[in-house]
Amino acid sequence: LRGELPRARYALLMHNLQALYSALESALLQHAEHPSLAPLRLPGLWRTPALVADQSVIERPGDEPPCLVPAMRDYVDRITGLSQRAPDLLVAHAYVRYLGDLNGGQALQRVVARAYGLQDGLGTRFYDFGPRDVQQQLIEDFRAALRSVGARAAHPQTVVDEAVSAFERHARLFDELEAWT
Repeated sequence: LRGELPRARYALLMHNLQALYSALESALLQHAEHPSLAPLRLPGLWRTPALVADQSVIERPGDEPPCLVPAMRDYVDRITGLSQRAPDLLVAHAYVRYLGDLNGGQALQRVVARAYGLQDGLGTRFYDFGPRDVQQQLIEDFRAALRSVGARAAHPQTVVDEAVSAFERHARLFDELEAWT
């Protein structure tokens, strides 16, 4: 948030987030007809294509290729496992990621653009959900989808527990990224 992260470390973050979003969005697409996930079929939320585009701007030739840190490998494994045996819990991960992105993205977009000298949205597409009115509609649609899913949840506490797990996984990711050399 202070804009002090070295560019290579930011590239590492983007690479790791791309792995997470790729796993999550693939799983959501695979289960798009699942009653607990169908309301979340909001492609305007999906971040994988934006992350791929941003990486092509952020990563520089000659930089060490980014890798997945252990926390992200574990997180991707968790998403893949849920997709196979408990897809209804994917909503918890969508909640954690997309609401955070929608609500904090524009501030982060400005910080990232300033920190790395990026212009015209290049390298910051991850944070861009479109014009303010489009973003606001997406927020409203996503919240409505979450209410719909919540009303159908057979075991709401399990979904809450999974959301807590998602927050903890993000904390581990950022701890590992901070210590990465």
